[in-house]
Amino acid sequence: MQTTTEPTRTLHPVISRIFAKRGITHDKIEDFFSWNLRDLPNLLEMKDTLKTAERIVYAIKHNQKIGVYGDYDVDGSTSCALFYQYFQMLGVDIELFQPSRFVEGYGVHISSIENALEKKVELLITVDCGITNNETADYALERNLDLIITDHHKDIRDEMPNAYAVVNPNRRDEPADSPLTALAGVGVAFAVCLQVKNLLDAENKENGTSPTASIYPLLQYVAIGTICDLAKLNTMNMKLTRHGLKQITETEFAGIACFFNDEDRTAPFIPTEKISFYVGPLINSKGRLDHPEKALNLLISKNHKEAFANYAHLETSNKERKFIQAEVYTEARNQIIKNLKSDSPLINIVHEPHWHEGVIGIVASKLVETFEVPAIVFSDSEEKGIIKASCRSAGTLNLFDALKACEDLFIKFGGHKAAAGLSMSLENLPEFKKRMHNYLADIPEIQRTVQDHYDIDISFKEIKKQLVKELESMEPFGMGNQRPVFRISDSLIDSYQILKDVHVKWTFVHKDNPKIKITGISFNFIGKWDTPTPDELFKSQHSEGLTVQFQIGINRFRGNEVIQLMVNKAFLGSC
Repeated sequence: MQTTTEPTRTLHPVISRIFAKRGITHDKIEDFFSWNLRDLPNLLEMKDTLKTAERIVYAIKHNQKIGVYGDYDVDGSTSCALFYQYFQMLGVDIELFQPSRFVEGYGVHISSIENALEKKVELLITVDCGITNNETADYALERNLDLIITDHHKDIRDEMPNAYAVVNPNRRDEPADSPLTALAGVGVAFAVCLQVKNLLDAENKENGTSPTASIYPLLQYVAIGTICDLAKLNTMNMKLTRHGLKQITETEFAGIACFFNDEDRTAPFIPTEKISFYVGPLINSKGRLDHPEKALNLLISKNHKEAFANYAHLETSNKERKFIQAEVYTEARNQIIKNLKSDSPLINIVHEPHWHEGVIGIVASKLVETFEVPAIVFSDSEEKGIIKASCRSAGTLNLFDALKACEDLFIKFGGHKAAAGLSMSLENLPEFKKRMHNYLADIPEIQRTVQDHYDIDISFKEIKKQLVKELESMEPFGMGNQRPVFRISDSLIDSYQILKDVHVKWTFVHKDNPKIKITGISFNFIGKWDTPTPDELFKSQHSEGLTVQFQIGINRFRGNEVIQLMVNKAFLGSC
């Protein structure tokens, strides 16, 4: 007799409806919620992982100087910090290197090899970069420097770099359907450390000595880097990230502790949004404006005094970054509106020589939010006649493929489906715009525009603490596991308040029972493209009806927990 096994977990009816909408079947539910690290795919299956670990162990035993070279973003910085902390566990000092966005630029360069050699480095390990730097790998070979590349970006050159080893789940000869392809650079770095630990522990077992220190605490860096790099949250990354977020509340890493207050530490674990919208921007701020050194120094700080000194630098940088970003965004938005030839542009491509290169990526993302089509923002580079761009996709459009069709126009180009960067001659800009428009004209609108996505409709009365608690169990949220979006059409705006000229604090009441109230917040709501003002909504809601689209969270403050709606859209009429 054939039987079926029902999941043991009892789901809130709203959660069940969300899973049904997302196609998460009963047999996948337990894995979705699982914390079991024993169920992870084998992180050590990546090619060259063992070869890399053996070379690292050799370097340790022969007192060879090891260097780690990482990108200047959050993924690169957390990868560097993870390696640093791991080698500290082993009692090994290493050299850390990061490039400047404005001097060397992204990737590992010939000058990087020279710098490592000057520091007497005999083994250089890249993190979150290197897969396209073939010339640098050749130069390292010429100079007898063993270069190990660990990366997660697409392998797009005609050949792979001729490095000592290349560990990358997205290299051309790895299986395309492997769950490991979702690893961020910091996840790849963790896998290398795990393999090194396994080799050392095997030797220690033979010698009758104790295993080396646990690398479990390093998952804190994996969580931060994975979330901020928008790596796909498949069940593997969700497990790794959950354990990292859980540990942060009691972290012993002084640099990580700086980002969180007592209120944060009393939560079950750190919510994803705290990482995405607070920790990530702070770490990124130094690399966006000058050199990322202070951010990396914070992440590897040995004590709280040192950590807070570096943290103060990041706070100052982030304030400056926000000011510069607001100026560039306003100019870019005005340029688009001025040149708008239709209500539905295919793509927004803008350029001004003076725009700060460090913020054009964020500006591109904000332009996608505003106009709901892909955006490419150019600024002048240090080299005369050369412009650089940050590119962001919209909808399901594979922006990487679109750009690859124009590759002959570029000097440098790299990235992935949702985001990319490039540099090219200014004189190629008109031709680039023409080709991109022609390419996108053949793509269905539904694929190249931001769609008005929400999960399910719920009633006002369903928004209760029990639901919110169960929604929290779906963490971490991010790419591949978005925080659920709801709609209600049985509420009214009781009042609203405009904060700092752009944000809106709402109070909603049930349409039939005004005594039931819930607060909400909309960030950067004022001035949104093609969006009614709060006053227009308030005045017409009784005659036309009101639909509110939102996510649900908990606002924790001074020991109190209050349900708060994060409202991303409100419009007249019922859904």
